[in-house]
Amino acid sequence: MIPTADAIAFDDDELCRTPVDELVALGGARRRARFGRRVTYSPKVFVALTMLCRDSCGYCTFAKQPARLAAPFLRPEEVVAIAMAGRDAGCHEALFTLGEAPEDRYPNARAWLEEHRYGSTVEYLAAAAAAVYEESGLLVHCNAGALAEEDLAALRAVSVSQGMMLESLAADLACHRLAPDKAPARRLATLEAAGRLAIPFTTGVLVGIGETRRDRLDALRAIADSHRRHGHVQEVLVQGFLPKPRTAMHATLPCDPDELRWTVAAARIVLPDGIHVQSPPNLVDDPVALVEAGADDLGGISPVTIDHVNPERPWPALDALARDLAAAGFELAPRLAVHPEYVADPERWLAPAMRAAVLEHADAEGLARDSAWCAGVDDAPPPVVATDRAPRAGLPPGPVADVLAGIELGDDPGVVEITALFSARGAEVRAIAEYADARRAATVGDVVTYVVNRNINYTNICTYKCRFCAFSKGPLSLNLRGKPYLLSLDEIAERVAAAERAGATEVCLQGGIHPDFDGNYYLDVIRAVRAASAQIHIHGFTALEVTEGARRLGEPLETYLRRLYDAGLRTLPGTAAEILDDEVRAVVTLSGQSTARNGSRPTAPRIASGCGRTSPSCSAPSSRRSTGRVTSSRPATSSARRAGSPSSCRCRSCTWPRRSTFSTGHGAGRRSARSSSCTRSAGLSTTGRSTTSRRAG
Repeated sequence: MIPTADAIAFDDDELCRTPVDELVALGGARRRARFGRRVTYSPKVFVALTMLCRDSCGYCTFAKQPARLAAPFLRPEEVVAIAMAGRDAGCHEALFTLGEAPEDRYPNARAWLEEHRYGSTVEYLAAAAAAVYEESGLLVHCNAGALAEEDLAALRAVSVSQGMMLESLAADLACHRLAPDKAPARRLATLEAAGRLAIPFTTGVLVGIGETRRDRLDALRAIADSHRRHGHVQEVLVQGFLPKPRTAMHATLPCDPDELRWTVAAARIVLPDGIHVQSPPNLVDDPVALVEAGADDLGGISPVTIDHVNPERPWPALDALARDLAAAGFELAPRLAVHPEYVADPERWLAPAMRAAVLEHADAEGLARDSAWCAGVDDAPPPVVATDRAPRAGLPPGPVADVLAGIELGDDPGVVEITALFSARGAEVRAIAEYADARRAATVGDVVTYVVNRNINYTNICTYKCRFCAFSKGPLSLNLRGKPYLLSLDEIAERVAAAERAGATEVCLQGGIHPDFDGNYYLDVIRAVRAASAQIHIHGFTALEVTEGARRLGEPLETYLRRLYDAGLRTLPGTAAEILDDEVRAVVTLSGQSTARNGSRPTAPRIASGCGRTSPSCSAPSSRRSTGRVTSSRPATSSARRAGSPSSCRCRSCTWPRRSTFSTGHGAGRRSARSSSCTRSAGLSTTGRSTTSRRAG
């Protein structure tokens, strides 16, 4: 096991003497232990708000003289146009970079700001960042240099992260003699202020500008100390010097590649494991070598804009970069301007106005979404399983490959294994989908079934306050769509009859938790349905409705479920019980309803088994708690198996175990692409629909 940087103190003298290859091996091992195969990058646009700067660094070609620029600043409409182009190209980040306080050096910069009614460059930056977010939806990262705490606070309100290169703590570097903002004390003060303000922060060191190895270690340790105080340093950039024409350092040798590898490895060793180590791929000939040395992030890569700081170095082609990384055993994944650790705690790290936008851009792990598709849109989802069934290249070695191999050998995946599957990206996702598709084909063939049903939602009045719900009505939700209603039993019966006339074989009964209902109401609804139709299948009542019904009658849940069955209820939906993680339920439901209290899911399979029926159980996992919800649902499934219930349907006309059932089988009325009905009793579950259905009436 590789010890963490937080657990071991390394002597700087020993680090400085350690040969490059030896240190790279240690840094690479620590990187793999912390981040596995994954290497991230940020799809971004580069917005150079102004190339004027009051500093004159000996290596910089970004800063220009006023005579070489058409205007001191980009106009707001130019900024928004760049952002919109980035959005259309699939970017998630707008990176603002700019010179430091040019109005203090150049009169035309001051005049431009005054003409446009801005008091400073930072004030204009804040306005431009807000415009980018409002017009394009891109997440803003501000790289504005050494700033006062009040300026950092102003930018925090309109951005998701900020940055400033520490560069070096060596105070006597010739390249910084004309750059007052590069004074180490000023840079450290900005780093500390960002920590106090809880700003996800990017910083870094330059290699080859006249500093020594010990100077670099001093800077890395200062960054580590600040992070330990505040937890705000999301990434440290390790960048090698490259000489540029028309600069004071044009004749200086470029950074030695081995020295850069040594520094990347040293950064991974010295920095806390929570900090990402970044190395820009366009500034080196072999970015994979730096990943192998300890880097886990490649920074921003733009499909739209050049690297304005290093315009002579084009971005690498993503496909080629991904292939090179894959050949070395790594998987490239897009991220946001704010890293997943900070996405996971938005209340601490993000301004209120930024939180919803970050979650909209983020996937379940806090990385960037691979696709803009989401449920409910008109566009087709991106394909996962190839339709040609052609053989694919083997899955690269790694946790996902190990888990799939274990399942093939009969292993039962646990929390660690399921977490690995939910963390899959790229080729791993395809491999999982193709493996599942092959298992499906071997188990039930290629027939997909569906049921013709009608949903009857008898009331939208609810005593609970689930934050995601736009259906239920209560005193605090009357302004949302729709009006409160409660169907009479006669209206329910009429809808059942109309559904049956239209060809439905099932009704799905669900509603809000009405404050006046007791358990007898649900029994009355079942009787009304059965009076309207002697044969239609009754599928109804969420786990919350069932548990509330039993609680309000003061009777055991098992007794109440048997009464529902005797009245005619045959299957239970899994909706309203998808979230089986109590910590998440406490946030989104505001009801105090725990998974243990919401007990119909484990109880229903037990009753079904006692009646001689089949009833495995599953959940509808999502977001970062997916593994917890899957594992929470598994005890019910296991108990049903121990009681003799099969775990899946074996008839050729069905695909997935779908519902808990108390009937002789769920085949009645079920249709498929190749046969008119099921011919055998099948396993059913307390899950939401995973097959195609349509509503009648």
